[in-house]
Amino acid sequence: MSEIHPITRLPSLNALRVFEAAARHLSFRRAAEELALTPTAVSHQIRLLEDRLGLPLFTRQARRVALTEAGQRLYPVVRDSFDNIGQTLKSLRAPSPRLAVTVSATRGFAAQWLLPRLPAFAAAHPDIDLHLHASDAPVDLLQGQADLALRYGRIPPPGLHADILLPCRFAPVCSPRLDLREPARLSSFPRLRFEWRQRDRATPDWPLWLRRAGLTAGDAPERMFSDESHAIVAAISGQGVLLANLVLVAGELRAGTLVQPFGPVLEGHPIRLLWAPRHADNEPVMRVRAWLREQAGEPLDAGTGADAVPATA
Repeated sequence: MSEIHPITRLPSLNALRVFEAAARHLSFRRAAEELALTPTAVSHQIRLLEDRLGLPLFTRQARRVALTEAGQRLYPVVRDSFDNIGQTLKSLRAPSPRLAVTVSATRGFAAQWLLPRLPAFAAAHPDIDLHLHASDAPVDLLQGQADLALRYGRIPPPGLHADILLPCRFAPVCSPRLDLREPARLSSFPRLRFEWRQRDRATPDWPLWLRRAGLTAGDAPERMFSDESHAIVAAISGQGVLLANLVLVAGELRAGTLVQPFGPVLEGHPIRLLWAPRHADNEPVMRVRAWLREQAGEPLDAGTGADAVPATA
């Protein structure tokens, strides 16, 4: 004959659950409220449990109940058992997937503007994993290659939503070690530049700046870099003079590792924040968009006060 498993000798789980609530509250009425039962149903379950055990678990008084010695022995065992069951069931549930948003940005903008701000994002939005895609090549937001993109642009690409995140102003910057103070001495130093992926008449480059300044190109050598961040590092190290986006070198200008010796300042294409229509109401994407706009609203003392010259002619 097979032996009866101990679990089959236990009282009903429902009766034990009712007992635990009543013992914790020392009130059949409050136990009933917690379990969405009537006080009569609670009293019935307790009576069934006492009959099964063959001894009383509560002493009933006019307005309260109290645990008997047997009830005092049983309560912590039942309480801890339910706690252990709850914790184990919680650990067995599949964890909720973390929210993730992918932001694509040009390499220069990612390195100079976005990366330094990521710790602040993580502190403000610990439940969102912000994935950074740094590339100067366009991404197809409509096909889901990224959720948001930050790109220079005069006109937003068709089919996408867009905000102007930051206006961009360009001016010569260099290391203070060069001691460059007058435009006439500009030809004494290499002109640093990076390759724009797309160009038009308004592209803020050295030829346009020289025309605005009334200067000739002269015979100063040029040094080409693959992206803005590399050109900025070269300028900081004193390798020459860079026509830089003042938004991206604001920190270096404040710290004094770069200086803006003179104008004019060219107005370039703004940095636009782009997203696909399907993300218009996506809650984590909306939160990242709001955070980016908040960060863009911080004052950046990036210039010397020289008048900006539109680069549109």
